[in-house]
Order: sequence, then structure tokens, then C-alpha cells
Amino acid sequence: MSRVALVTGGSRGIGRAIAMELAGRGAAVAVNYARNSDAADEVVQAIQSGGGRAMAIGTDVGDAEAVTAMFSAVEEELGRVEVLVNNAGITRDDLMLRMSLEAWDDVIATNLRSVFLCSKAALRGMLRSKWGRIISLSSVSGIAGNPGQANYAASKAGIIGFSRSLAKEVGSRGITVNVVAPGFIATDMTAELGTDAADAAVEQISLGRLGRPDEIASAVGYLASEEASYITGQTLVVDGGLAL
Repeated sequence: MSRVALVTGGSRGIGRAIAMELAGRGAAVAVNYARNSDAADEVVQAIQSGGGRAMAIGTDVGDAEAVTAMFSAVEEELGRVEVLVNNAGITRDDLMLRMSLEAWDDVIATNLRSVFLCSKAALRGMLRSKWGRIISLSSVSGIAGNPGQANYAASKAGIIGFSRSLAKEVGSRGITVNVVAPGFIATDMTAELGTDAADAAVEQISLGRLGRPDEIASAVGYLASEEASYITGQTLVVDGGLAL
């Protein structure tokens, strides 16, 4: 894959695994991060030590002007973005009656508004070259819902509807738009749930364990490849059977 990829939220967890997966497939990778520049630099160094090309770029992906500047910087250093992975995401969980407007807005801005902004910015170049891959990370919460996650579930369900609509708009130009919906994956975000919550989640998973970030990255890598050129508008659920 001799392409340029941008992974939002690419400094740790699933995002880091995706960045490494795409680099392993031959892509030059821009690793976006919100605050943890050290972690992003570590990912870049790992890619470069393996002979790949990479850069770290700190951007608030919910800010329109910052996103425009990010794409310009990536194009200047690595080339035009051909594979976009919308992975950036946060949680601000609370029961609906206690959920603040700020918690709602923060999650929607980072998880859903960013997908709109980054996809729109990436499309300009993809439409010109008549080739592109847009892959966004949703969640089983966006499919089945989850108590205390009205904001998160809404943002992740929105990604699915957005991606299906966009797939219909741009398919004739050689651009595919797909979604990967992880279940419970062993990351810093799920670690915050605590042992009891994690154990309860495992009891609901057919495979009897949490997923690994590399298992999500493999799915993303496939959807970014030429082998997946006839797949668009789809949601690939990678959850070990949680949502069955």
C-alpha cells in the first residue's frame, strides 16, 4: 500500500495499533493526537525505525480551522491524504438526567463533528485522484445503546448513518466509506471501567475475552486495502460476539 494515511487519535490504544498496521502495509502515516505528544512521537519513531515514513501532528479535530491546517501540513510533509481513519473519540458517561450539556457537546464534537470535518477535508484530494478510503470507528454502543452513554452512543450511531450516506455520494469516484464497530477492547478507555465492569462485560462476550487493539487494526487495514475495493457503506462489527 503505497499511500498516505491519516489516523486521528493515533497516539495510543486502537489508534496506535491502526497506525502501526497501516505503516506495516507500506503507507506513510500521519499520527494525529490531542494532547499526548510524547505518545505520538513514540509511534512515529516506531514506524520510522521499521523503515516507514510518519509524522505526528497535534490538532483539535473538532475545530474546523485546525482540521484544514492539519490536512495542509500533512500534504506538505507526506503527500495528499488517501486513507483517512476517523478514530478520535472520548467518553463523558453519565445517566441522562445528570448529563451536562458540556458533556454532550464535548463527545459530539470529538466523536462525530470531527468525522464530518476530516472527511470533508480529505474528500477534496480523493475526488481529484478518484481513489480514497474513509474508515471511521464506531462502537457496539452505537448499535445496541448502553446505559449512561446517551452522548457516546448517539455519536457512534451518527457515524454509521453519516458513512452510509457519504458512501452513496462518492462511490462512483472510486472512494469507499466504511465503519468498524469495536466491542470491549483492552485499552486505557476500557480500563477506566474498573475490574467489576470488565468482568461483567466478558460474561456477555461469546468468545469470553476482551478484544485486542491489533484485532481492530487488522479490520481497518483490510478495509483500506485494494482487496476491499468492492466494499462500501458497511459496518464491520468486531466484538467477539457481544452484540449477538
